[in-house]
Amino acid sequence: MTVALLWVAIPSTEVSNSFGFFHSVRVLDSSKFGCVDRNLMFKGKAKKGRNQKWKSGSVSIDLRSTCIGSGRKLPIISSMVASHAGEIAISSEEKVYNVVLKQAALVKQQLKSSEDLDVKPDIVLPGTLSLLSEAYDRCGEVCAEYAKTFYLGTLLMTPERRRAIWAIYVWCRRTDELVDGPNASHITPTALDRWEARLEDMFRGRPFDMLDAALSDTVTKFPVDIQPFKDMIEGMRMDLKKSRYKNFDELYLYCYYVAGTVGLMSVPVMGIAPESQASTESVYNAALALGIANQLTNILRDVGEDARRGRIYLPQDELAQAGLSDDDIFAGKVTDKWRNFMKNQIKRARMFFNEAEKGVTELSAASRWPVWASLLLYRRILDEIEANDYNNFTKRAYVSKTKKIASLPIAYARSFVGPSRMSSPVTKA
Repeated sequence: MTVALLWVAIPSTEVSNSFGFFHSVRVLDSSKFGCVDRNLMFKGKAKKGRNQKWKSGSVSIDLRSTCIGSGRKLPIISSMVASHAGEIAISSEEKVYNVVLKQAALVKQQLKSSEDLDVKPDIVLPGTLSLLSEAYDRCGEVCAEYAKTFYLGTLLMTPERRRAIWAIYVWCRRTDELVDGPNASHITPTALDRWEARLEDMFRGRPFDMLDAALSDTVTKFPVDIQPFKDMIEGMRMDLKKSRYKNFDELYLYCYYVAGTVGLMSVPVMGIAPESQASTESVYNAALALGIANQLTNILRDVGEDARRGRIYLPQDELAQAGLSDDDIFAGKVTDKWRNFMKNQIKRARMFFNEAEKGVTELSAASRWPVWASLLLYRRILDEIEANDYNNFTKRAYVSKTKKIASLPIAYARSFVGPSRMSSPVTKA
């Protein structure tokens, strides 16, 4: 599965296809989640002297991206589609936009009731409050190890916001690990149902382990809705049963599940600039657009890798229109037909990046730099695919370290550009 994770997990050639993560946490009974090993394993070593539950394990993590921005509502490509039975059903775009509206409404409601989102006390765990602090610290260590640039950006945020972002980051990795990690072959739909039940417990203030507690504490402080989290789990379910997508409407929904959701989780924490005149919905739409753009980029970069695993994350109808089939993907030959097909796919991904870019300036000042860094660096992967003559079968497009470093000052400079006061006022509440 190709998955995007948080705004600025910088693309790297040193990581594998999954961004999976379970950082040294021993659960009471991992068989509860369909795992054979009682240790949920992951790459990264816990420091000696810290909680002994956080030990051992190894699994590769793919640094992917997601989050932010917008200035206007994304177009609904098709508001309704007809089912096989002749019934009218809403499209994936409209279905996702309904989630956006729900999250935006939650933010508005909390903004009306409180000027400060960061005033609620920490969850009191059995034992001592230091365990919660240690859980947040561990989340930060993971972020620092696997998403260095993004981690540096979070240090510009208030302590409460940065810790909350770390907690979301870790939960997303742990979730993807269920279907892409070392125990993935033992994961069943029932295991994912149990993971979702555990999520619901977190939102009720009943965390299962210390890292759960970090997220449970986060959702008490910020207007984060549970639906995007549930939708990410739904994306994991989709990967257990689906390896083809008949059209872009289906693929769009998948991209939302595994990547766009992260933007919706994160905007309530990252915050919208007080001076922004953009609607709350438009900012969430841009967050969604960046997630979709990142995931489409992952898919285009990893065509060869996914094909070797029997998976094709490309619209089947568009392949057929281009005169291509699954056999052409498995053969892995770059032809004129393939080049033309890829040009259209890259054009679409860039459209979503452009939509996302319009909203980054609407974020709170401290949140803009990591988001700009993510957007600029991840969009460059598309340039590298073109530089490889569209050979994404045997060549992995990546952004060189030199280009990454060169992009960071640009992202930092752009982070000082806030919402335009020239735009027409839009009511946010």
